[in-house]
Amino acid sequence: MSDVSAGSTTEKKFSDMDSNGEEHNTDEIQEVDIQKVISENDLLKVQNETMKAKLLETSMMVNKYLSEMDQLKDQLDHLTTPPLFIASVMEVEDDMALLRQHGNNQEVMTRIPPEMEGTIGPGMRVSINAAFAIIAIISRAADVRAQMMELIDSPGIDYDMIGGLDDVLKEVIESVELPLTEPELFENIGIEPPSGVLMYGSPGTGKTLIAKAVASRAHATFIRMSGSDLVQKFIGEGARLVKDVFQLAREKSPSILFIDEIDAVGGMRTHDGTTGSAEVNRTMLQLLAEMDGFDPSGNVKIIAATNRIDLLDPALLRPGRFDRIIEIPIPDEKAREEILKIHTRKMNLEKDIDLAKIANMTDGLSGADLNVIVKEAGMFVLRRRGDMIKMQDFLEAFEKVVSEEEVNTPAGMFA
Repeated sequence: MSDVSAGSTTEKKFSDMDSNGEEHNTDEIQEVDIQKVISENDLLKVQNETMKAKLLETSMMVNKYLSEMDQLKDQLDHLTTPPLFIASVMEVEDDMALLRQHGNNQEVMTRIPPEMEGTIGPGMRVSINAAFAIIAIISRAADVRAQMMELIDSPGIDYDMIGGLDDVLKEVIESVELPLTEPELFENIGIEPPSGVLMYGSPGTGKTLIAKAVASRAHATFIRMSGSDLVQKFIGEGARLVKDVFQLAREKSPSILFIDEIDAVGGMRTHDGTTGSAEVNRTMLQLLAEMDGFDPSGNVKIIAATNRIDLLDPALLRPGRFDRIIEIPIPDEKAREEILKIHTRKMNLEKDIDLAKIANMTDGLSGADLNVIVKEAGMFVLRRRGDMIKMQDFLEAFEKVVSEEEVNTPAGMFA
């Protein structure tokens, strides 16, 4: 009995030992499995973030390709769309329009689209397709070069900035300003205002200044161009530019069109066998035609200026084109003193300044020359870092300007 009890006790001990060892191994295995699952989960998270980034990059690439596809489709539609042609509307009758296609001068009758009825009139430009159907109305845009002319809505120049030209100003005011500001004066008398004014005289006498002052007082747009700008290289360009400039003046009315150096395009017509002289003549003919088409009682006035009136063509000087031909003289002594007062009224002058003496010394000089003398006197003060202009500064400025004039002008002019 004792042996049996001892054996059973031994077996029990061994059984307990096996059970504890198995439980210990199971815990270790479960812990390893958990760590493995956690590691795999972290790896899957990283892979998931990587896939998200790749998906976002792919989505951006898809959007880029879709945008490029849309651009290519637009280009393809543009390339495959039939071109449009330009035509001018000659006549309009009810819902029908007579068109003249540019280039071949072919005339056709076409129906006006319902949405454009009442907006299309003779003289307009329209775009048409191959079936002569009106697609759109083209605005009448002036030549880009005409837009580049000096165009000022209201020049800030008044008559008190012009000295010694009172008689000239009266004539210009009567011819240009009054027809724009008080047209009823001419209607009451029953006469038409002058159609144009031509000013001639030596350089620097104030022709451009007068034109700007009149435009400022009349609250008109000032359009300045040079006659040399109208002389173009290619055939027909000069005439087209003339037409565009006059059209621009009509659109900006009330306006004053000032043509400086008109002798460059309005000289006596000659033909030496070259295309250049023929083009100049053609441009001048267009200028004459545009001036004839102007209404004297309209809101556009023409002022021209030249230093060489003896070179102008008689057709340009006849009444009906330039009704007023005004000479702008070299200022006399009284006028020179007035001009000096205008140029020096904002300057710090010493009490010993004698403008009458300076005016007496400057015989034969223009208003522009006097302006240069005043500026040079100011420069002498600037060089010595002073703040007041002395009589000596004017004398030195006069000597400098006269010496430069004598170098650049024929001998004896200032004798």
